[in-house]
Amino acid sequence: MSVRARKVAAAALTSFSLAVAPAIGSATLTPAQLPTAAAQPDASVGDSSATTSAVPDTPMTQAGNPFLTLSIETVAPSTVTTTSDPFVTVRATVRNTGDRRVDDVSVRMQATSAVDTTAGLRTSLTLDQDSFDSVGNFVTVAESLEKNESRQFDLSMQLRSTTEPSLGIEAPGVYPLLLNVNGTPEYGGTARLDDARFLLPVVGLPRNPGEMDPTAPDAVPLPPNTRNPVAMTVLWPLADIPRLAAGIPGSVDERVRLIDDELADELAGGGRLDTLLKAVEFATQPGLDPDGKLASSLCIGIDPDLLVTVSNMTRGYLVVDNPADPASTTREGTGSAAAAQWLSRLETVASSSCVTAMPFAQTDLGAVADIGNPTLLGSAVSAPADIVDGILGITSTRGFTWSTTGGVDPDTAEALQSAGTDTVLVADNSISPPTSDPTSPLISSDTEPSETQQTETQPTETLTATHYDAATAAALAGVGDTPSTPALTPAEQRFDLTTDSRTARLQDALGAINFHALVGADRPGRTVTVAPPQYWTAGGDEPSAILSTVSSLLRSGMATPRPLAELLAEPTSGPPVTSADAATELDPETIGLVQAQSARIDSLMQSLVENPQSALTPRLYTAPLREDLLRALSTAGRASAVSEETGAMARDRLTATRIGLDTIYASVTVLAPGGVYTLASEQSPLLLVARNDLPVPVNVLLRVDAPPEMTISDVGVNQLPARGSRTITVPAEVDDTRNLSVDFSVTTLDGSRLGEVSTVSVRSNAYGQALAVITACAGALLLLLAGRRLWHRFRGQPDPADEGYERP
Repeated sequence: MSVRARKVAAAALTSFSLAVAPAIGSATLTPAQLPTAAAQPDASVGDSSATTSAVPDTPMTQAGNPFLTLSIETVAPSTVTTTSDPFVTVRATVRNTGDRRVDDVSVRMQATSAVDTTAGLRTSLTLDQDSFDSVGNFVTVAESLEKNESRQFDLSMQLRSTTEPSLGIEAPGVYPLLLNVNGTPEYGGTARLDDARFLLPVVGLPRNPGEMDPTAPDAVPLPPNTRNPVAMTVLWPLADIPRLAAGIPGSVDERVRLIDDELADELAGGGRLDTLLKAVEFATQPGLDPDGKLASSLCIGIDPDLLVTVSNMTRGYLVVDNPADPASTTREGTGSAAAAQWLSRLETVASSSCVTAMPFAQTDLGAVADIGNPTLLGSAVSAPADIVDGILGITSTRGFTWSTTGGVDPDTAEALQSAGTDTVLVADNSISPPTSDPTSPLISSDTEPSETQQTETQPTETLTATHYDAATAAALAGVGDTPSTPALTPAEQRFDLTTDSRTARLQDALGAINFHALVGADRPGRTVTVAPPQYWTAGGDEPSAILSTVSSLLRSGMATPRPLAELLAEPTSGPPVTSADAATELDPETIGLVQAQSARIDSLMQSLVENPQSALTPRLYTAPLREDLLRALSTAGRASAVSEETGAMARDRLTATRIGLDTIYASVTVLAPGGVYTLASEQSPLLLVARNDLPVPVNVLLRVDAPPEMTISDVGVNQLPARGSRTITVPAEVDDTRNLSVDFSVTTLDGSRLGEVSTVSVRSNAYGQALAVITACAGALLLLLAGRRLWHRFRGQPDPADEGYERP
């Protein structure tokens, strides 16, 4: 069991029986207010033979809560090079988070051997404390800390030394480091109370000034191996949690509504999206990237939903008070100017950069495939490139889909191929390794297979795959304000990211990126694709630090650029073998709700009619409603601490979409006539008025529920004008004189009911069967009398009926 897995394990206070006396050693404590990067560590004092044997493996806690909490704030240098100082300085803060005083608070720095596998980029951070066998001496940072009191300190340690304790770093690599804090809680004994871990990338070793012998191995700098650089492709995501309010159909002149105004802050100076874009602008400028190596290795992934939102924000927008109600009250949005400026900058960058469109709203492709609606699938996969190109005025990469969950199952792969995808980008641990049969198709690969690759499924034959390094993606996902863990991260590589400081998580990401250039230099054809999560909360200086690391690798010759176009053009040995473990994590109820509302949108779309005189087409009118469903299936934020919040947003979105569709369906109806409808005869027609309050024309069918005494003729398809009404003449035949109740309604062309049912009371002047009998009897009598007269006339006999009548 790892240290982190047990970091919050409860322990009785009386169990603090281990005594560890801190020693003053060569790990030097410097005042927090002094600049740490340039500070030389003091000469060693005291015994450097401190041992870890008496230190408990698990930090002591009280009722599940730590006595002390250690947080790393800066690491200098963040990446060690041949020109760096020969020591590392860490600034950190220790805080008393317990319920009693802690005395003799002391810290020391420890290190372990370099990471040698991609999985080790994560698992090395969960090693037991005694695995960090290169140790410094404990240095007291506070004589005592009262409850809620904190103390900031700087701690330095040599990278390598033969005369005093050091980190034991003798070659370039990525090294896990640990800060260990001990103390003596009131009423208890001295124990290890917390630790903090991070990765330190060492791309080159500086000269060790402590070595007097000029022929010593560490008397000169040790540069990295650049003979076999790694070919690197970097995807840079620009995306956000869906913000457009749901349940509102498209229009030509109405302002859009947002569920909140947080996007305004993200687009403004210093906001998350501003810093992500600014990092690209800065790192790719000619002065810093004269050969264009970084620019050619970089491809910007853009969520079309973000572009749609920002583009609409530039024209002014509203913010709703209740996201679950499409008719909610609103207030004015404040981010129009920031949106316009950010969009203009993005257009400039995109015009000279590789751009690829993400799935719309980072929707769960597995869920969309399960729903099985081709139109919804097209909106998720095919339409995004057109949206991005239309708004930015560029030509983005086509036939390429970046998986939102890190993998695709066989059904999803088939759906993507049907939607025009040729290549899908997935995590390397979502792809099964090739079989032993030499005739079997192999996977498309751009990195070495992961140790955790799956083997359950058979190869598909419709889609090729390229993949990114999953461990590096997990490290990048930890960067930012809201760290996350990708869904396909193996259990042994998972730990509680909230226990790490933001600085420590950034160090882990820098270490992961450098790892691919430092390890495996003797392996030919080395390649790597670096892909952060699509919804990435990196901000502040973090995006610039990451791009600066990539740029340094390219400039130093440790890496070479590999454009996305080259990656997609590389020949593959066969279709990918994808794992069924990559299926959607959404619950069946959510998928069922989306499926039902999607069917209603399709039904409505079939009945809407395009008006050549109106700019609002049926497609534009229904597109926001379909996009609302994709937003409800968004993966943004699902794997982070805001998963409950994003889940609630998805539920509100589905509720609003249902209400919006109910309102649209209710806007087309038959108006109920007042009183009783009297027919002039048994075959008189009924006159009904159908009303359409939608801004587009609609074709409807008339549905009639009449009693057996009434026969209604089918009137076929009727077109109702936009925001208008039409009288429908309904041929009817009644063979009864009593009042009849007839239910009328209109439906879409596939029979889905629109509006409410109108009940009409019908009265006819017809006498039914009695009238028919009387008429028949009268006719028979007439024929009888006429025949009698003719009979007498033929026989020359006077007709008795003529008695008393004389001719003039």
